[in-house]
Amino acid sequence: MRRVALEVVKTEGSARAGRLRTAHGEISTPAFMPVATQGSVKSLSPGDLVGAGAQIVLANTYHLFLRPGHDAVRELGGLHRFMGWPGPILTDSGGFQVWSLAKLRKIGEDGVEFRSHVDGSLRVLSPETCVEVQHALGADIIHPLDECLAHPATVEATERSLDLTLRWLRRTCAAHRSGGGPGALFGIVQGGAYADLRRRAVERVCALDLDGYSIGGLAVGESKELMYDTTALCGELLPFDRPRYLMGVGKPIDLIESVARGVDMFDCVMPTRNARNGQAFTRDGPLAITNARFARDPAPLDAECRCEACRLFSRAYLRHLFVARELLAYRLLSLHNLTFYLGLMAEMRQAILEGRFEALRTRFLARYGVESQGGANPST
Repeated sequence: MRRVALEVVKTEGSARAGRLRTAHGEISTPAFMPVATQGSVKSLSPGDLVGAGAQIVLANTYHLFLRPGHDAVRELGGLHRFMGWPGPILTDSGGFQVWSLAKLRKIGEDGVEFRSHVDGSLRVLSPETCVEVQHALGADIIHPLDECLAHPATVEATERSLDLTLRWLRRTCAAHRSGGGPGALFGIVQGGAYADLRRRAVERVCALDLDGYSIGGLAVGESKELMYDTTALCGELLPFDRPRYLMGVGKPIDLIESVARGVDMFDCVMPTRNARNGQAFTRDGPLAITNARFARDPAPLDAECRCEACRLFSRAYLRHLFVARELLAYRLLSLHNLTFYLGLMAEMRQAILEGRFEALRTRFLARYGVESQGGANPST
């Protein structure tokens, strides 16, 4: 029996609108997941998230493993109760964080040995430990330990990494079955920039008949064209009736283009991370609120947005908060950016249901303009 079930309600080209049923509620797809790295979306409460339109959040296995520890979370009733979030929770594998700790870790057949960035202690994250942690957290959707490589990587290195990830996945499946945890297990499709390795990954991962499938190893330095081509390839190969999650992506244009290529679920720290740096997302492109030209601007941040920041405050006031380093600045811009992202997802879903997704895509891309290039995957 599947622990999550996807019903694809309508398609337009490769774009899909669906309903994903989980133990903690139904998710309308395509969906964006705010990142609650350590059991919290930075500066925002669960009530803020609900008000912005969030249906599901992502929490990080690696960070919660180190602090406060999965045993503590389990003793306190699981992650839903611990963080006061009533809806579904997805936990990632920790693989990206391990990859980012290049100077502090050693990868081998048994898993990853690394030094904690919190206290310097020597820790080990194996496929089995990764499952144990996520079972203790009580997540609705869990992931296997995987290895993520930065772009570019040689075909030989990518193939070795993929084979290790696939071996870890088989161990993960065994641990998940024997552990009896509540979560649905998604498999991760790696393979870097190589189409033949991506095809091999899809074939091997899908042979295990898992609850859903995640596309990993993108937004790690490759070009936009390569990211979109790889996403499209995976979308064509993955089963129609299972959810597809593109990990760590991305910018608003990335969301539009990836929905067009068949993706159902996304996460990225960009809405909140960029908010803390003073960047707001609007229909006319990103806006740097710290710019001096906003010092006496009485207009709202975005006249088309109904978030608290746009309803109650001017650009001049928001700029003042950032210049004065008032904590309210981070909350208001984070709330605005997540409202923008979640509203965009809802708008895309409605457009698919009404057969006008391509028209929305064309209109959005023409108005939004060119984004700056750069990574989209850090999980903090």
